[in-house]
Amino acid sequence: MEPLVKINDSLWELPQTAKPGMRVPGRIYAGEGMLKHIIGDNCLEQVANVACLPGVQKYSLAMPDIHWGYGFPIGGVAATDPAEGGVVSPGGVGYDINCGVRLMRTDLKREDVVPRIRDLVHQLSRDIPAGLGTKSDLRLTLADERKLVAQGARWAVANGFGDAEDLEFIEENGCMADAEPSSLTERALERGAGQVGSLGSGNHFLEVQIVDEIYDETAANVMGLFLGGVTVMIHCGSRGFGYQVCDDYLRVLARAPGKYGIHLPDRQLVSAPVESPEGREYLASMRCAANYAFANRQVLASKAKEAFLRALRISPATMGMALVYDVPHNIAKIEEHTVEGQTKRLCVHRKGATRSFPPGHPLVPARYRAIGQPVLVPGDMGRYSFVMVGQQAAMEQTFGTICHGAGRLMSRSRIKREINFEQLRRDMDERGVVMMAHGRDTAVEEAPAAYKDVEDVVGVVHTAGLAKKVCRLRPVGVVKG
Repeated sequence: MEPLVKINDSLWELPQTAKPGMRVPGRIYAGEGMLKHIIGDNCLEQVANVACLPGVQKYSLAMPDIHWGYGFPIGGVAATDPAEGGVVSPGGVGYDINCGVRLMRTDLKREDVVPRIRDLVHQLSRDIPAGLGTKSDLRLTLADERKLVAQGARWAVANGFGDAEDLEFIEENGCMADAEPSSLTERALERGAGQVGSLGSGNHFLEVQIVDEIYDETAANVMGLFLGGVTVMIHCGSRGFGYQVCDDYLRVLARAPGKYGIHLPDRQLVSAPVESPEGREYLASMRCAANYAFANRQVLASKAKEAFLRALRISPATMGMALVYDVPHNIAKIEEHTVEGQTKRLCVHRKGATRSFPPGHPLVPARYRAIGQPVLVPGDMGRYSFVMVGQQAAMEQTFGTICHGAGRLMSRSRIKREINFEQLRRDMDERGVVMMAHGRDTAVEEAPAAYKDVEDVVGVVHTAGLAKKVCRLRPVGVVKG
């Protein structure tokens, strides 16, 4: 493959001539020190493959947390134009549809929580089901589940989980329109019926964090974040339900490329035109899975709040817990963007990438419109996470998108060869983080050494002007599946 062309210190271009069939160049946001790993991971091949999709606009994009994924790289972004035969690809969303991040702030300070952090983490671990195949204590009938996937977080609020004002601070107000439950398989509904309000496994987590650095006082104040303040971050998605939806539609769309004359360089990029029956059906079902994830995080947040109250023996007023924002990072959405001076309605795939809309954008909640959309970028459980706000350059360069996290540096199998659970436990203790893990192997797979330093990743998008740093959050307690 042709060498990357340096555009500036944060941006590199993969020429359109790098691979036959590319319709647009690739663009990779990364610091120079990240390139060796990116090239070695072979994910540039996936960037080139995505550039071959019908209707793709401007660039096949990769964020600095890029690594190998199914079809699209994780950290991959692409927008297609339905009016030009643009396609939708499940590989551009991923199996865990609407895997995302929710951040809640509190009025509590470090000294209110750290002396009792072990009790708090144990309470959270008891109250929040987590781990592979774990069932929630919330049992739904299939009729209830169909309502949930149509209503998203609104269903959770109506059933006593959180408050109606939370909905303003969830992307899409916690519910994607045009979700169609009738397209779902019985298997998907069966898998999802017992998992609403559970954390899952893999890289999913619930963290208790402390605000330990503020870069933008104005934006932090608007979000209710202050130095030494306690926050709660939840990272999870649509569980087995979303996985099954993706699996179902990989089969449904398998014949679409032949039917519509789509040539694909990789069968994992199975696609259908957005405006085809297959494309519309996938999007309708994907939206159901997205709504499932919004409801799941809403329920989890309510459970976390109750666990805080029990463990710390304080009142809701003293705790002052409130939702800052909730963002998906595995999703495809129809949005308006400007391409060569023309406003177009595009299908934007964000696979391990987060929306980053700027100040003044009408889809940014009124409270945040002057500062830009909050963007939540989790790191690993031993270092830190970041809160950022979207900037106009993201609209101009990346369809309003930035990174979604630190990005893996080592495979799960490799990190398990390098350290064991007891080493991880000692490392976490030395870092001052109380960890409760429902699975030892899963915890080791998510060890800090397995990930890039999220500060480097965030530094790239900050320097590129795609988003601006607001504050850094350091973990003091974590619950893992």
